[in-house]
This record gives sequence, structure tokens and C-alpha cells, in this order.
Amino acid sequence: MTARLTPDLCVIGAGAAGLSVAAAAAGFGVPVVLVERGRMGGECLNTGCVPSKALIAAARHAHAIAQAPRFGVDCGPPTVDWQTVKAHLRGVIDGIAPVDSAARFAGLGVTVIRGTARFTGPGTLRVDGGPEIAARRTVIATGAVPAIPPIPGLADAPVLTSETVFELDRLPAHLIVIGAGAVGLELGQAFRRLGSAVTLIEAGTPLAGEDPEMADVVLAALRREGIALHTGTTVTRAERHRDGIAVTLARGGTPAGGATPGHGGTLSGSHLLVAAGRRPDLAALELDRAGIAHGPDGIVVDRGLRTTNRRVYAIGDAIAGPRLTHAASHQAGLVVRSALFRLPVRFDAELIPRTVFTDPELARIGPTEVALRGRGVGPRVLRWPLHDNDRARAERDTSGHVKLVTTRRGRILGASMVGTQAGELITTVALAVRHRLGVRDLAEQVVPYPTRGEIGKRAAMTYYARSLTSPAVRRMIGWLRRLG
Repeated sequence: MTARLTPDLCVIGAGAAGLSVAAAAAGFGVPVVLVERGRMGGECLNTGCVPSKALIAAARHAHAIAQAPRFGVDCGPPTVDWQTVKAHLRGVIDGIAPVDSAARFAGLGVTVIRGTARFTGPGTLRVDGGPEIAARRTVIATGAVPAIPPIPGLADAPVLTSETVFELDRLPAHLIVIGAGAVGLELGQAFRRLGSAVTLIEAGTPLAGEDPEMADVVLAALRREGIALHTGTTVTRAERHRDGIAVTLARGGTPAGGATPGHGGTLSGSHLLVAAGRRPDLAALELDRAGIAHGPDGIVVDRGLRTTNRRVYAIGDAIAGPRLTHAASHQAGLVVRSALFRLPVRFDAELIPRTVFTDPELARIGPTEVALRGRGVGPRVLRWPLHDNDRARAERDTSGHVKLVTTRRGRILGASMVGTQAGELITTVALAVRHRLGVRDLAEQVVPYPTRGEIGKRAAMTYYARSLTSPAVRRMIGWLRRLG
């Protein structure tokens, strides 16, 4: 007889989202089954956030050595040992892996099953080679996989993705990157700093969706470091070429962000990285059998993250929205509240901060100025440049600025920041946006000197600049002076 499990909760996928749900539910003493067909920790640990940020850290050190003469310190040109860099990446992953391991979750009381889960009906699923599971509630957290565009020849060419690029046996001599979103720009800059020639090809606008003037600062920095960036350019064919790969380009569209105009012709490189986004990994689930609506962007969910099958939730990269680890973890918390405690929850994507980990970093919370004006909202825009920040001056790293968007009465709706540590600095503003605070709250904050954190406070203070020249204010001060 085939085994049948009847837990309170079944989680499909042991990436960041699924592990967060399973750990929280098990902590409340709820019977949980966790199904994973691949590696525990999912994309973030094994092929995404962790190795990419470890690579960026190595590249940052190489760049710092190259920039050291500006401070009177000359170490000579940096030498990069790619095998040692790879060992660094593996060491970081191995250090975190025990936290996400099957053994740890078994110790928490979670039943971990390795295999592929498929729905067999609205309330049941089966794991290949394993048991049937009939859970009270199910959470789909199967993540996403790299999207490979239908370019002729690409399937037969030696192509890298964000999941395989970290396994290279040698540093690329010339890395061609298709896609100038966050992943393409982050990896492109990292490899450039480690010594590779890098060409980025983007059919549309780099960093589409971000504040254009902030994106321009990032793109200008990449160009200064020697990265060739072509926008309005599509790849129409790829093929092996001598010891590398060649791509055929077609021009179309308008260059943006100070990028090199798109052009036709052929471009040869040693390696090709496809960073054209990710698509939800849903094919194996047989969702139709469970009555779960889905499309190219992922599983359809309501604001409470429920699918069209009311006993099934979907979170993380399996649904449309911000494909970010911290967004998935937040969604996991909402699902636990809903599934275990039957509390009403609502996911709001605009409350999720995001960071592009280039140098300078680009961070944002809430809608951009462009998005607000598109909705018919005329926001107040408050700015402050990093070149007026003493810490940035001391570090000779003054590229960037902060931009707050507020209501006319000063409630903070969102912010964009570009500059060193922007991803750290955005957290204060993210708290203000979530709790509907105003510019007065930021302006009255006491910030250590000298720190980059002063930039948000200084931007908030500009809200009151008009009152400094107000005749009414001047008259009031004069009246108070006469009182002694």
C-alpha cells in the first residue's frame, strides 16, 4: 500500500520562501511536510544571492587595489586567481548551507521528502517515488529558472546563465552578456573588475522600472570602468566561433542612459552569459489538476497570496511580482499568519525595498517619481547629493544622491538612492514608508557624524527650505525678538 501523509501544511520547494514557511510553522508545533527535488536552499543559496554577492565582494577588493593610488597607497596592479575566487564562493555557500539543510529541518520536526511533487487533485499531490500527501493547506514555493530567449543557435551554443556562471573553469577573456537588468549589470561589473572584457547587450532600457536619473548614474559608472553597453540592440543569432562564441546583432530602438548606440554586425567573445530574466518553475506541478490558475508570469494569487484553489497558497518566484529573497521571506510570514491563525493578510509589493548591487548601488522603496506622475499624482521631490556629504568626500566616493517623493503635506511615499551602501541606507526610509511617517520624522532623526546616513536627513530637511524665506515666518521671528 502506498504511504499517505496528512500534515497540516505541505510546502513545495526548499528555497528561501519555502524554508521560511516550514521553519515558522514547525516552530508553532504544526505538522509540516517539505518537498524538494533539488538542492536545499534553492537558487538564493546555491546559484543566486549568496555566490553573486561573494563574487561582487572579491571584485570590490580588486577594484579597491586599483584605486588605492588615489589615497597615496600604491600596491601595484591586482592579480586575480580565479580558482581561489571560486573557493571563496564555495566557502561562503558551505558556511550557510547547514542552516538550510535537510538535517536541520528534520531536527525542527519537519518531514523532508526529496522528489518532484505533482498535484493529483484539488487536495492531494504525490511525490515521484514517494508518498501521497493530503494536507490541510499547501504552499507552492518552487521558485524560478533562467529564461532563455528563442534566439536561433542559442540552444547549440556554449551558453552561461546565472546558475552556471559560477562554475567557470577560467576567467572569461571577453564576457558577452545578454540583458542589462540587475543580474546582468551586477555580474558584468564583477567580471570586469576581475579582469574580463565585458559587453552588455540590451534590447530595451537598462534597469527598466527604476528611476531613470538614478539608473543613469549606475550606467555612467559602468562605462567609466570600461564596460561596453549597447541598448536598443537585439541578438538575432548565436553560434560557436573559434575558441568562443559569436553573436549577430541588429539595431533597433534608442540608446538610453549614456549607453553606446546599438549597432548591427557580429560580436565575438570567449563566453556568453544570458541574463534575460527568470520564469516561474511550474511545469512539473500539474497545476490544472488542482484547479490552480497560472500563466507565463506565474501562479495567479489574490492579495492574501491564495491561489484559485482556496487551500493552496503560492509565494516567492512562483508568482508575479518582485522576485527578491526578502520579498519571498515576507510573503512566507504572511502565509503563516493566514494558514495557521486564519488572520487576514495583504501583500503590498510597493512596501518591498530593492537594491541593485552594482557599484554604486541603486536602492528603492515605494513608487518612483515617474510612476507617481503616471498615476496623476504630483509629488514633492526632495533631493540631496552625496558630494555634499562629508563622509563621502573623505572616501573620495561622491557619485550619487538621494531622492525622496512625498505628498504635498510631507508624508513619505517612496525614495530612490544611488551611491555606495545605498542598500543599507534605504532601510531607514523603508521603515518610514511602511509606517506612513513624514519628512519631519526623518529631519528630526539624530544621525552619527560623519556617516552617509546623514543624506536622508538632509534631503528631508529641504522640505522646510521654503519656510526659511517666508515673510510670515520672518515677521513672527521679529515679533518674538521684540519680546526679548
